[in-house]
Amino acid sequence: MKNRGFLAGIIAMLGLGILIAVAVVFLGVYNVAATAGHMAPTQWLLHTTMTQSVRLRAQEIRVSNLDDPQRVQSGFREFNEMCVGCHGAPGVERSEIGLGLMPQPPNLAVAVTHWTPAELFWILKHGVKMSGMPAFGPTHDDKELWTVVAFLRTLPGTSPAEYQALVSQNAGMPSEHGHGHSGEDDADHPAGEHQH
Repeated sequence: MKNRGFLAGIIAMLGLGILIAVAVVFLGVYNVAATAGHMAPTQWLLHTTMTQSVRLRAQEIRVSNLDDPQRVQSGFREFNEMCVGCHGAPGVERSEIGLGLMPQPPNLAVAVTHWTPAELFWILKHGVKMSGMPAFGPTHDDKELWTVVAFLRTLPGTSPAEYQALVSQNAGMPSEHGHGHSGEDDADHPAGEHQH
C-alpha cells in the first residue's frame, strides 16, 4: 500500500512538472529578453553543459604548430576582423552588438586561459548554441582557425598599447579569409574530422 502511495506521488509530481513546462512554453511566462539575463542556476547549468561538451569533443583534436610568428600575425588579422566586435580586445570596447548579447561574450584575454588550444579550436570551428558564438568552420578552413588560436594564446599578455600597435602594423592588410582549403598539414585536421 505504501508503494502505491509513493508511486502515485511521483506520478503527480511528474504531471505537475509537465503542466509547469507547458505553461512556461505556451503562456509566455519565461522572459526571453536578453536584457533580463539568466537566473544563477540557469547560468551555471548552461555554462557547465557547454564546458563539459567542448572538453569531451576536443579530446581527439591534434594541436597544430602555434609558435610561428607569421601564424600569430595572420591570427591577429582574423581575430581583429571577426572577434573584436563581440569580445572586445585590450583597449578596445565591444561593439553595440557585443554589448547587447546574452550571455555576455567573455573577455578573451581572460577566458582563453581556461581553455586548451584544442578546445579553443573546437569552439571557433563549431560555435556554441544559445550563446551568440557562431561556427566559423563553414566559412574558414582549419588552417585559418589555427592562426586565430595561435593569436589567442598571446592575448593575455597583450597590453592595449601593443594591441593598437598591431592594428597600425596590419592596417590595410587582408586576412587569410577566402583562401582555399589546400596546403594544410596533417596536424590541421583533428582525428575523425574532415574538411568541408
